Amino acid sequence: MLASMKEQIPPDALLVGLPDPMPELAHALRALVQRAEPEAIEAVRPGWRIIGYDIPLGRHRKAYFAWIMAERVHVHLGFPRGVSLRDPAGMLDGAGEAKLARWLTVRNADEIDVERFEALVREAAAVAMVPRSAGPVLIVDADGRLRR
Repeated sequence: MLASMKEQIPPDALLVGLPDPMPELAHALRALVQRAEPEAIEAVRPGWRIIGYDIPLGRHRKAYFAWIMAERVHVHLGFPRGVSLRDPAGMLDGAGEAKLARWLTVRNADEIDVERFEALVREAAAVAMVPRSAGPVLIVDADGRLRR
C-alpha cells in the first residue's frame, strides 16, 4: 500500500536490501548533515528515492538544500544548487551532467572528508536561503574575484 502524503517513510526504508557498506555510508552522511545543519528537516522523497533536506526559512517556509541517494555501488550527497558552491578541491561531481546540481560520491568510509563535506553542507544551506528570484548566487573567492 502507498503511504499517504502526510505519512513519513523512515530513511531506513530506502536502504533495505543495499549491499554493505552503502547503508552505513548513508547513515554516516545523514549524521554529517545533521551536525553541519542541526535545524535541517530530513524527509524521504519516495518518488526520487532520496533522503532530502530542507532548511527552515521562517514559520511556514523552507528551502530544499541537500539530498542523500544510496545506490548499490555508492552513495551521493547532493546539492540542488551545487553549481554555486565553492569547490577548490574539485570534489563535486555533476559538471556537464546537470545544470545546477552537484554532488559528492562516496564508495567507502575513508572517502568522507568530514570537514570539507560539512563546509559544503553549511554553504548549500546558506545558498538555499537566497531566493531563486534573486538570480544566480555569486560568491567572492578568497582572492576577491566574483564567480558563480
